[in-house]
Amino acid sequence: MSLQSIHNQTIALAGLSQACWLVNQLATTGLCDSRAFDASLTSLLKIDADSVLDVYGGLDGIKQGLLQLDQQLSSKALSSPEQVRYAGQLVHLQKQLANRPEMQKTIYDGMIRAQAQAEHFGILHENVLANFADIYHQTISTLQPRIMVIGDQQYLSSPFTVNKIRSVLLAGIRSAQLWRQCGGSRWKLIFARGKLQAETNFLLSKL
Repeated sequence: MSLQSIHNQTIALAGLSQACWLVNQLATTGLCDSRAFDASLTSLLKIDADSVLDVYGGLDGIKQGLLQLDQQLSSKALSSPEQVRYAGQLVHLQKQLANRPEMQKTIYDGMIRAQAQAEHFGILHENVLANFADIYHQTISTLQPRIMVIGDQQYLSSPFTVNKIRSVLLAGIRSAQLWRQCGGSRWKLIFARGKLQAETNFLLSKL
């Protein structure tokens, strides 16, 4: 199967939707779905995956993302404006990142360190999350416009929650990169919306 297919574009878009959903969960409740969080963070370390789906550890890894994507594609009104805003900003920032080879190198080196950390501590360990967050802070957060996360201040003032949010935003950049590598674009969202929705429903039927 060609990398640039509706199948792969839908998977990458679901990964992006899931990251944005997790950001919203963390910012508004301080908590998030643990399975989705694990899968999204793991996608950061799948540098040489066998397939786009393998980046997320299989369909179950993007279940919540597929549900969110289905909701967004099937609704005329925005069901979650903040999540849509985060997704659009991540795609925009990833496009900038694609033109910054030195920043890409910084992120790649950070991922190599994170792999070693995750093997020792586990990917959900606070040290690993702090590393992901630091990578995001040093790179993506220096690009403009910066993503302004909206939520409850009691959670947004917690360093541990902030590290989780930045880690998931970094995972969102990874999914945005996959989306572009698979042929995704703004025009694809407009003119292939029906195909993306059909593929989303097909993938959900396999869960």
